[in-house]
Amino acid sequence: MPAPRKYPDELRERATRMTLEARQDPATRTGAFRRVGEQLGINPETLRNWVRQAEIDHGHRPGITTSEAARVAELEKENRELRRANAILRSASAFFAAELDRPQR
Repeated sequence: MPAPRKYPDELRERATRMTLEARQDPATRTGAFRRVGEQLGINPETLRNWVRQAEIDHGHRPGITTSEAARVAELEKENRELRRANAILRSASAFFAAELDRPQR
């Protein structure tokens, strides 16, 4: 179960949009993360991470998109479940094979 999000999605989207707009203007580019973070009550490093991920999601920066990361996490979870099921089946088959090898009374 993932941890609850500290900030609502609307605030996250608004902060990201405001920062991207501020970074486009050369006059406001410097300190955009700090300024927008202070205005909205968000840590500048948190905001920097959000903007970096938004740039990746929009194809402006290389990296793993949010949807790709979610898909990888889903596949890893499925893989863990399948490995567990295989381990259970292996131990069950070993148990029943041992039962069949025992002499009958």
